[in-house]
Amino acid sequence: MAQAVLSRSAGPQRPDVLEFENPTMSHTLRVEVVSAEAEIYSGEATLVVATGELGELGIAPRHAPLITRLKPGKVVVTQPDGSKVDIAILGGGILEVQPEQVTVLADTAMRSEDIDEEAALRAKREAEDALANRGGEIEIAEAQAKLAAAITQLQALERLRRTLKH
Repeated sequence: MAQAVLSRSAGPQRPDVLEFENPTMSHTLRVEVVSAEAEIYSGEATLVVATGELGELGIAPRHAPLITRLKPGKVVVTQPDGSKVDIAILGGGILEVQPEQVTVLADTAMRSEDIDEEAALRAKREAEDALANRGGEIEIAEAQAKLAAAITQLQALERLRRTLKH
């Protein structure tokens, strides 16, 4: 049986507070990000941030179980060494959270460093042109989805560039 340990907090806020440490509880969670085409990421993480339908979600180890739909946007995985993996979710998907595991099933996803900027800019222009021509409802919906995917790719590239500058 594992022993629980009480230790004094070293933080400047409340040095008089005792913290409960349980050596059997993990400080990481398993993360799997897959799309219809390929596995995008598989590994351990200390935090996962994703864009859900109702806004940003932050998932840490021992999070309560949940399932939610993802909007086109980003998933940022913070690895145990502090580095971050930026993943663009282009067509939405599903996020499943268990206390020790996060699974992202994405329609289309890619790591930011794999995005082709010229292709994303071209797709954005084509989607904007399609919206300007005002076709039927289906054409407008398709153009809006393509525009959202292109913008998500370009935003992911911008975040990657900012990260590389620091």
